[in-house]
Amino acid sequence: MRMGRRLPRGFVLGLWLAAGLGGVSIAAQPSQPLSVPAPGSPATQQIPALRDAGVDQTKLDSQVPLDARFVDQDGRDVRLGEYFGHGRPVALVLAYYECPALCGQIISATASSMVPIEFAAGRDFDVLVVSFDPGETPAMARDRRDAFLKRYGRPGTDAGVHFLTGRQEAITALTDAVGFRYKYDPAIDQYAHPSVLTVLTPEGHVSRYLFGIEFAPRDLRFALLDASNGAIGSVVDQAVLFCYLYDPTTGSYGFAVINAVRIAGLLTLLGLGTFILMSLRRDRRQGSAVKTAATGIR
Repeated sequence: MRMGRRLPRGFVLGLWLAAGLGGVSIAAQPSQPLSVPAPGSPATQQIPALRDAGVDQTKLDSQVPLDARFVDQDGRDVRLGEYFGHGRPVALVLAYYECPALCGQIISATASSMVPIEFAAGRDFDVLVVSFDPGETPAMARDRRDAFLKRYGRPGTDAGVHFLTGRQEAITALTDAVGFRYKYDPAIDQYAHPSVLTVLTPEGHVSRYLFGIEFAPRDLRFALLDASNGAIGSVVDQAVLFCYLYDPTTGSYGFAVINAVRIAGLLTLLGLGTFILMSLRRDRRQGSAVKTAATGIR
């Protein structure tokens, strides 16, 4: 008796993987019905801290407080104005060094976006990373700076990379000037804040905002060029990614986690689809080769 046509191996394996993933998904389902918010409820409504986090783009062209006092990574008292007035734009990152979520990635992404461009820190622009957590120390800033310089990997640029800590008064003056809004949640000891790179003119005016956790080198290059000429950008549509983790007291996730899960899911589906497609093509080629060898007909 003639057997039915054998399914391609890639197709079978794809079904097996899909079944496995489906099994994991089913197993992860809670036994109780999900609590679904009413249609139209904003995501930030579920996490109160996010209502106070964001970027106020009306601060474009605003002057940063040059007299504000901070402490650099070496424990030296510095005035913010020391990093301006040298004819170079400044790439400002506001983060906190002990962040359990995306701050480290934001800082690393800033270094990575600088690698391909021809501009060099300390010669063509300066990097200024400032912690908005008044409880952090110069030692923390130094560790983060060392990791940043290692990722940047360009010799002779140390003098153009500065990591600062400061008191609440100076932090508030700077964050208010650039429109950076954040909120501390004592229940989980975390800050909710946006992910943004602020580009400043050589005189310390807000020139442009770059949003996200990865900054395209091309975008950074043009932003630095515009800022070096004193140009002020315009308000842009912002898809702000918030840095905020799971809140066990409310059972809610911040946007950082939600977006990460969505991206991981899309990448998984894309990878699975690519694998199945390649397997099907390989099986067809192998089947054609076997038929040719058996019949001698091309």
